[in-house]
Amino acid sequence: MSIVVEHEKRRYDILKKALEVFMDEGFENATFQKIADKCGITRTTLYIYFKNKKEIFIFSIKQFLQVLENDITMSVKEKGLSASEKLIKVMNVIMESLEENRSLLSVVIDYLAYASKNNVDYDPGRRVRRRTVRMRHIQANLLIEGIKSGEFCPKINVTDTNELFYSILEAAVFRLVILRRPSADEMKAAMRQAVYSLCENPAHGL
Repeated sequence: MSIVVEHEKRRYDILKKALEVFMDEGFENATFQKIADKCGITRTTLYIYFKNKKEIFIFSIKQFLQVLENDITMSVKEKGLSASEKLIKVMNVIMESLEENRSLLSVVIDYLAYASKNNVDYDPGRRVRRRTVRMRHIQANLLIEGIKSGEFCPKINVTDTNELFYSILEAAVFRLVILRRPSADEMKAAMRQAVYSLCENPAHGL
């Protein structure tokens, strides 16, 4: 195994262990030493891979968002699907990713509470917002595509409808992380109904 591959593998191993520390201790109480201890390495060795605990946290978010964005892009490019089918597929991809990464989401929420309380920089928040803008852009394009094809009602407001779908995703995060629901199936059903209500012909694409 090459040195580069081994280095990346170790970084991912550290991320997994660090996430456990963040979950157990909370972002504020998690320390570089506790992360090193969890990984079974020294602080000096940990510094080879990350500068501090915040960099570890931000890298975890970056990896999560990159994978999610790639999955969304692939869903949109899938041929033979109507606008409504693509929209449902994109929303399902996002919700399934939220389900799979609820541990990271709980740490993100904990960090945002810590950052707000201590008036510190919101680097992770800005990163999430940038990706959110891209996601909203993709959803808006699908809505416009559906309107132009006659699949969606021409009177729908794209901005308001986009906000509706984003609110459904926020509700899914709340249920998964705060209420600890086992899945986002209820929100998936609500999302499908929301897409269904957009269609001129309810049987079209669903």
